[in-house]
Amino acid sequence: MKFLDLARVYIRSGGGGAGCVSFRREKFVEFGGPDGGDGGNGGNVWAEAVEGLNTLIDYRYQQHFFAKSGQPGMGSQKTGKTADDVVLKVPLGTEILDEDEETVIADLVNPGDRVLLARGGNGGWGNLRFKSSTNRAPARANPGQDGVERTIWLRLKLIADAGLVGLPNAGKSTFLAAVSNARPKIADYPFTTLVPNLGVVGVDGHEFVMADIPGLIEGASEGRGLGTQFLAHVERCKVLLHLVDGTSSTITADYRTIVTELEAYSDVLGDKPRILALNKTDAMDAKQISDRRRALEKASGGTVHVISGVSGKGLTDVLRVLYARINPPEEKVTEGQPWQP
Repeated sequence: MKFLDLARVYIRSGGGGAGCVSFRREKFVEFGGPDGGDGGNGGNVWAEAVEGLNTLIDYRYQQHFFAKSGQPGMGSQKTGKTADDVVLKVPLGTEILDEDEETVIADLVNPGDRVLLARGGNGGWGNLRFKSSTNRAPARANPGQDGVERTIWLRLKLIADAGLVGLPNAGKSTFLAAVSNARPKIADYPFTTLVPNLGVVGVDGHEFVMADIPGLIEGASEGRGLGTQFLAHVERCKVLLHLVDGTSSTITADYRTIVTELEAYSDVLGDKPRILALNKTDAMDAKQISDRRRALEKASGGTVHVISGVSGKGLTDVLRVLYARINPPEEKVTEGQPWQP
């Protein structure tokens, strides 16, 4: 299944049915009077978040969704039938944007979340509605209201607990394959990953979802490479795992490149908690590991985890740190001790 995270959709709700002008025509009834019924309401257009979807590819091949109009009213006080609603099924984490691609109409995160995108027109009144003491035989009825037509954008932001970031060929796909059942494409050249991948990671009996996005390069926040196209998919993550290729001779510059691009993209990503890991240590000797780890710690001012996606070295420890950030343990307050915020 192809991955698509942005789609433009044209929608139109149904118009209301027209009211009916009718009079009773019965044998032995001298003054029948009006009996025209109201028209039915037009169909609405909804968007609903459902489980089991992780792409918007269906909306590449069908972009027009038009609800039907309500049925006109009929004689004998018969109201027209209301048209069926049209429901757009979208993956969890889909944002509904207005035509300007900036105004957020709704953010559908939980299963069953719904939003009304276009309300159907009301049905028109039949002439029975206009009967009064001074107008016993009204010969007028209202037309139904027109439907609403608009253009919207669907933008998918994958829902994951942790996100993998790093330069191309930093070993992100290898890491995801080593800690989950995901099978992303792995090769020894940059930009192997062209679309985000999701994997369910388990550690100490707990599970969380991890997202691997295509590698970032310098200038990604300005549109270079594939970075800006997929950085939105890690905005919802609670923590980021920043992988640095330990075999690179410019690891501090590599580290700063990713941090700069994250901060330039948005304040949300710039302020998000990050775990830093020195990867590919299976191809390094002890002195290289020690020197480059110290260099990264000096550049980042924090802890650097030493791991290898190929040999499995340090993977469990870094997964435990990630899970602790995703689900921080609750602090216990001793009885009688004042609580400190």
